[in-house]
Amino acid sequence: MFSWLGNDDRRKKDPEVFQTVSDGLKKLYKTKLLPLEEHYKFHEFHSPALEDADFDNKPMVLLVGQYSTGKTSFIRYLLEQDFPGMRIGPEPTTDSFIAVMHGDVEGLIPGNALVVDPKKPFRKLNAFGNAFLNRFVCAQLPNPVLESISVIDTPGILSGEKQRISRGYDFAAVLEWFAERVDRIILLFDAHKLDISDEFSEVIRALKNHEDKIRVVLNKADQIETQQLMRVYGALMWSLGKIVNTPEVIRVYIGSFWSHPLLIPDNRKLFEAEEQDLFKDIQSLPRNAALRKLNDLIKRARLAKVHAYIISSLKREMPSVFGKENKKKELINSLGDIYSRIEREHQISPGDFPNLKKMQEQLQSHDLNKFQPLKMKLLDLVDDMLAHDIAQLMVLVRQEETQQPNKVVKGGAFDGTLNGPFGHGYGEGAGEGIDEQEWVVARDKPMYDEIFYTLSPVNGKVTGANAKKEMVKSKLPNTVLGKIWKLADIDKDGMLDDEEFALANHLIKVKLEGHELPSELPPHLVPPSKRKIPE
Repeated sequence: MFSWLGNDDRRKKDPEVFQTVSDGLKKLYKTKLLPLEEHYKFHEFHSPALEDADFDNKPMVLLVGQYSTGKTSFIRYLLEQDFPGMRIGPEPTTDSFIAVMHGDVEGLIPGNALVVDPKKPFRKLNAFGNAFLNRFVCAQLPNPVLESISVIDTPGILSGEKQRISRGYDFAAVLEWFAERVDRIILLFDAHKLDISDEFSEVIRALKNHEDKIRVVLNKADQIETQQLMRVYGALMWSLGKIVNTPEVIRVYIGSFWSHPLLIPDNRKLFEAEEQDLFKDIQSLPRNAALRKLNDLIKRARLAKVHAYIISSLKREMPSVFGKENKKKELINSLGDIYSRIEREHQISPGDFPNLKKMQEQLQSHDLNKFQPLKMKLLDLVDDMLAHDIAQLMVLVRQEETQQPNKVVKGGAFDGTLNGPFGHGYGEGAGEGIDEQEWVVARDKPMYDEIFYTLSPVNGKVTGANAKKEMVKSKLPNTVLGKIWKLADIDKDGMLDDEEFALANHLIKVKLEGHELPSELPPHLVPPSKRKIPE
């Protein structure tokens, strides 16, 4: 069956040659990882086999939250247009998983048709049955944002028995399937309804091992006062700390993600800054997509290796004739000890092992005698892939990133503040006075001139040593003052005239007010007498 295993040892030493990262990932998976997965029934325990569409598809963003936290409104805000199947309201309106994707013609594709389309990465969702597929649609529409990313809208998480009984399919398992394949998971919370239900906690725990993809949005924050917002933010961080078991603090973005006027505009600047940070994070997804797929393949390979050790250990312990059922129960009950033994024998991190309780439940329905013994050739192939081929692919990832430096999400809300006076930070800090005819520094120049003439200027200029004595009074670090000096000393003569000195003080003020310094001096800050000096 596995005739390709007979290749000579030279191939092990020489890594594969790949043209693109996507082709490389497909080839490595099919030739080196998939045989190990199939041999030890990996797909029955953990995750279905990957297909070409999983490696070729655009980056995906998964939105998760309790009902009425603004998930659908968030997508509408990003796209700046309605999409097919969209329903917004205070009650639980979105009752389906909606994959919002790019298409030349606007329309809806039902779930049963989606899972037979080889070009879409949803074929393996077929395993969740009709109860799920009847609640799964793809909304296609022509939109510039969707040319770079796809967005998955999910049903609002319900409270109590509704969540467990009325769905008809394993909601947490479906989310886990998506979590493995998406590039970003955004958890949305309503600043008014912060209570995290047991069902939502269960869903967040199902996203374990994908914490690096999770971002949290505290939505509708314009509806509460600043003091309340601080308390709500603190309460959210405390609640998340109990559910998401990571030593790092999870990133929370605060804002109001819809196109309506702010109810309480006190925190407008905070919301703008948070929105820009979130948008930058989403915009970077196309550029980092190849790296994410590579990272996910490595995670999958590590789990597949551990799974092979577990399955082969169970097979080794099983009797060949009598007492099979009793031995099976004994092995399942002592699975934790088997984990510990494998961990010691193969120097595997405890974090690489699958969930113990879930694994014990799954083993109940399997015949342990039909498991396969350890086959080192299959494991050697995966080790070779991790040691050599992945390193080559990493080089290729960096090359592709260099060739496409401007590969970012464009259109919709991402372009709304790109240019013009409504861009983030426009007319503030170093950008102050950008639209004015007069030199903005001139307003405070008389005050700076008084200081300038106390520094004993010679021929209208102060030396670097004398200027330094005054500039260090700002208490800014030398690295910052050095940058300010480079920006202010326009003629590069190592001294400052009165205009350059005034400019240096203006930049110090900009920095002390909490703004960033520009990497190059903007044209509107160049002193009038220096504007004709060629660079």
